Formats: sequence, C-alpha cells, structure tokens
Amino acid sequence: MGSLPPPGGRGPLASVSYGEGIEDHGEGGLQGFFSALLSLTRGRMMPRTRPSGDQARGLYGTVGALPARRVLAVGTMSNPTAICETTLGTFEVELFLEEMPITAQNWLDLAKSGFYDGLHFHRVINGFMCQFGCPHSRDPKSGRAGTGGPPSGSIQDEHPDEHRLSNEPGTLSMANSGPNSGGSQFFLNTASNAYLDYFSSGPSKHPVFGKVVEGMDVVSQIEKTPTDGGDRPVTPVEMIKITVTA
Repeated sequence: MGSLPPPGGRGPLASVSYGEGIEDHGEGGLQGFFSALLSLTRGRMMPRTRPSGDQARGLYGTVGALPARRVLAVGTMSNPTAICETTLGTFEVELFLEEMPITAQNWLDLAKSGFYDGLHFHRVINGFMCQFGCPHSRDPKSGRAGTGGPPSGSIQDEHPDEHRLSNEPGTLSMANSGPNSGGSQFFLNTASNAYLDYFSSGPSKHPVFGKVVEGMDVVSQIEKTPTDGGDRPVTPVEMIKITVTA
C-alpha cells in the first residue's frame, strides 16, 4: 500500500453504529486515532486519509512484520464458489471454507438465504476497497447504510495462525469495528492493504475469507464509479443476485 496515493483525501470506512467498519486512522497519527474513537460515540466514524507507507510504519509499527501467507491459487482446493451479479457486471468469488470455516460459512449462509440480493455497495474508494453487505443499503440513499448487520447478529473473530491470508487485491475481507463485531458487511480489496491483516502489528484486524477468481475487471469498474463526499456511489451499484455455485 505504500506506493498507493491516499484515496482522495478520505479514509476507508465511515458509519459503524452496528459495529462494522474498516478502521484507518490516517495522517493525523494518534490525534486522528483518538478523534476517530471520539466520533464513534456519536455513532459515526468520520473518514480519514489512508496513511502512506512511511506513515503506516510510524503509526502501526512495521507493516507485515509477521510473515503473510499468499492467497491460495485458483483450483487447488474444493472450496465453494459464488457468482455475484451486479448492475455493472458479474464477478465470481471463491470462499476459503477450509481455511476460514466460521467466516466463510457465515457469508455462504447469508448468500444462500438471499440476504445480499438487492443491496448496494455503500462505500467505495478508488485505489483501496469496495464495501458491501449492510441491509440498510437496500435503499442506496439511506443515511443508515453502513450501520447494519444480519438478523443472526455478529460472529466470533477467526484469526488462524496457520492460515495468514493477507488483504491483497481481489480478496474478500470482513468489515468490523473491533473484536467479534463482524456480521454481514465485507469489502473487496482493490489494493494491497497489508496493514489491515489480523496478524499485522496495527490495531485493525480484518480476516480474509475469499477472493475474486473471475471478473476482476467488473470489480475495477465498481471501484472507479464516481462517489459523493461520503464515498457513496453517485449512481447506485446494486448486487442483483448472488448464486452459490459449488
């Protein structure tokens, strides 16, 4: 991520009333960190600038100090896949059910139930990530988009030491606002965001549980869609349907 420019002067995730976000404390250093914590008490984390490589090392320690396992090669395991049909095109994902059984199964259960169908990408930052999965985003203009979770509630964190899958481009990662707060929201990494790894030295812990295996060009279109000041797509991007295929 060190070679990437800040995403338009804004940081990764905003509203976390329910408790699902991608934390990023930006170039304000510790001052920005405590400011973000303070804003949480008001029910909304204000966006921050994503730190540069040097800033990230100063704020989080040495990024990637622990060895990260690279993402699994396509077709090496019998993991399930799913077709994600959006208004900008279709992409296919593989879920790391063998490596991340709790997180991947939670996503699969929600997808099979139709929970994700008709929702919209509520937070998109070019050069960083695309976030999705809030039930309030069914109305793409809802001010509550980004604050909700599934009826079943949150799941426990899954941080296996033997499967250190890094937040690399094309991976699916859980959104959260702290320990054991993940639910339905997740994000598609469109850059190398190793400082979000649960095995990094930073405070953000976002486990990878899948990856895009086809249609990364569609993800790139979503990533580059024009957004407003809150990182919400100006033209809503809907997940028409997710179909688990294997």
